[in-house]
Amino acid sequence: MELGLKNKRAIVTGASRGIGFAIADALAKEGVAVSVCARGQAGLDAAAAKIGAHGGQVHAQATDVGDKAALDAYMDAAIGALGGLDILINNPSGFGRTDDEEGWSVGIDVDLMALVRASWKAVEAMRQAGGGAIVHISSISGLTSSARTPPYGAVKAAVIQYTKTQALQLAPEGVRVNCIAPGSIYFEGGTWDDAKKNNPKLYESIRASIPSGRYGGPEEVANLAVFLASDAASWVTGQTVAADGGQML
Repeated sequence: MELGLKNKRAIVTGASRGIGFAIADALAKEGVAVSVCARGQAGLDAAAAKIGAHGGQVHAQATDVGDKAALDAYMDAAIGALGGLDILINNPSGFGRTDDEEGWSVGIDVDLMALVRASWKAVEAMRQAGGGAIVHISSISGLTSSARTPPYGAVKAAVIQYTKTQALQLAPEGVRVNCIAPGSIYFEGGTWDDAKKNNPKLYESIRASIPSGRYGGPEEVANLAVFLASDAASWVTGQTVAADGGQML
């Protein structure tokens, strides 16, 4: 299938590892010029080097996306470096787990408002480009109750709702907006890697609850993100697709 992505320009936030990195890497393989950000400089540098190995343009800038000024500065720098923008992938999460001020604050600032603010900047550039595609990364926690992580589930549900609103507002301008709700995704250094080492009972109970019998991999979410960002999905907007191996079932 021809995805029509060669020479497109994409920003992927929260892309030093896991799902974000896998998406940026997959886009680069398709010939997309990519800008990535994350908080840690060392991890970001390593990710940018791997993404750049595919031969395309890579821009990287350490950024705390929960800080409005820092995010605005990054978006401006990335759009300038890429010479415009066609694709935005909003991936970062503060993983607000605790039902207290700290848990809610990080969830709202990183999972929700960073996504909203990045979209504002991206849409300005996409208008100049004649259209574009936005893909938000939510979670199946936003589709059901989230007893262990109340803030996380609530903000991810807000992302799903905002996807629909944005898609309706931006469709006349040629900007498509879709959302992916991953299930439990395993990668080194991630939440489930930590659980495997420190809470094996939880790790095994979640694995056993997935009908496919295993955790998902970041590349499996990335494949879907690349499709939704591409011309092959030109008639798809306002949708939230679960990538969970049947976990929600």
